[in-house]
Amino acid sequence: MAQIAEIVDAGAPAPTLPQRIVRARGWTRRAIAFCAGAAGAFALAPFDFIPAMFVPLTVAVWLIDGAARSDAQRFALAPIASAAWAGWWLGFGYFVAGLWWMGAAMLVEADQFAWALPLAVFGLPAVLALFPAAGFAVARLLWSQGSLRVFALAAGLGAAEWLRGHLFTGFPWNDFGMALAGAGPLAQTASLVGIYGLDVIAIVIFAAPATLIDRAPNGGGRVHGILLAATALALLMLAYGTSRLAANQTEYVDGVKLRLMQPNLPQDAKFRPENGENILRRYLALTERGSNESASGHAEFTHLVWPESAFPYIISQKPQAIAAIARALKGGVLLTGAARAEGGGDGRRGRIFNSIEALQGETIVAFYDKIHLVPFGEYLPLEDLLRPLGINHLVPGIWDRGEGPRLLAAPGLPPIAPLVCYEAIFSGEATERGAERPRLFLNVTNDGWFGRTTGPYQHLAQARLRAIEEGLPMIRVANTGVSAIIDAYGRILQSLPLGEEGVIDGRLPKEAAPTIFAAYGALAFPSLLALTIGIALIGVARP
Repeated sequence: MAQIAEIVDAGAPAPTLPQRIVRARGWTRRAIAFCAGAAGAFALAPFDFIPAMFVPLTVAVWLIDGAARSDAQRFALAPIASAAWAGWWLGFGYFVAGLWWMGAAMLVEADQFAWALPLAVFGLPAVLALFPAAGFAVARLLWSQGSLRVFALAAGLGAAEWLRGHLFTGFPWNDFGMALAGAGPLAQTASLVGIYGLDVIAIVIFAAPATLIDRAPNGGGRVHGILLAATALALLMLAYGTSRLAANQTEYVDGVKLRLMQPNLPQDAKFRPENGENILRRYLALTERGSNESASGHAEFTHLVWPESAFPYIISQKPQAIAAIARALKGGVLLTGAARAEGGGDGRRGRIFNSIEALQGETIVAFYDKIHLVPFGEYLPLEDLLRPLGINHLVPGIWDRGEGPRLLAAPGLPPIAPLVCYEAIFSGEATERGAERPRLFLNVTNDGWFGRTTGPYQHLAQARLRAIEEGLPMIRVANTGVSAIIDAYGRILQSLPLGEEGVIDGRLPKEAAPTIFAAYGALAFPSLLALTIGIALIGVARP
């Protein structure tokens, strides 16, 4: 079977769109790559228009076809560089369209950070685009003349996505596999292979239509083998997900009544230490009101959950505030995001953690300190170099990295895997392998930095996929939304809309049996990647 490049060389009088893409050079080629990448963002939350992902990944095959056409030698620098450059432009378009909302954080304190708006909207995508650039380069090395070149793309780009999630503390946001995360039953495959395995599978499925233009060696009819295989794979995933959801209805833990509070506080000057008393009054009033706005709202819950950064001060240093909370709880337990201080004195700075604390009565009975801090948000990479230039991180104060334990033991609840904000995006790190298995996720977050943009919806989709991967329910409480109760199969049972104040009164779903990913997750991606590389090499070996 001949590659599309051979069709182009045949000199057809009216080139088709794929042929034009293969032939494109210069800024035309770059614009095609950028626009194709940007189109892929519509496959992500909150749009979830899954067919949009066909655009960047199908076009990716044709762009590398064009790079392969420029030089017949596999290891020649020119075609590898051409493929990498196309990958960078495609990735740049994808990340600009998918992550533009990060610029909103620069406008919260515009007097300090507005200058960084272009860096957030364009600079970060430019850096992240280096990963698909590397993926395209590796794919070019594995490229072949037949339809198996789709697996070369899956190998190169899938490996690049894994690296993006791990290098330099990792930033696994909007992986290509997230296009399947909002696709109902298709997302259940994450319980087998996790997000990085889902990346490889998604690339194969969404790139397969590129082979529709391939011809048999004699120039005859079209060859549809890879497209048929990709369709069969998608149908198999659909059948698995449908049967898994149908066979496992949501069950609940006895004796646990939850109240999740979404205060919808703007991330601006109102969230200052001097406004701490007013903030606490607002929290207590909303908590007392409950979802039915009754005067006896406190009697309706056993466990109350407040979001990340609930207080603009260290709650353990405010006994009056703790006493007021204890009166409102009336025997219940509060789980809340809070800053936690440790050590200090004699003029020395103590350690400050972004934490989850459990309060019962007037006592903090358990806590968890955030381990995975946000670069440029909660700490400044290359601090000695950047701070003299006037560059600071967004969140005021200096935050320290937590050291564990990973489980949070709260009275009346099964063992909790706590996830503070950003920590919910890291597949395979949400639980501690080899330790006691938790029975639920607790994700407190503050997405108020990003306003009414697509960012909070994408964050919810990431958190929901962690529940599917591990087979654990998730209690998610966000300052401005989206707060939700999610069962162990990723079904959103109750939620509050973005940008609205309110509470959720609900029950705690039970955990599922340990998933294959939970048991063998470390093997899932390497196994799939090795298989994909092997298939790509078969294409290389063919005459």
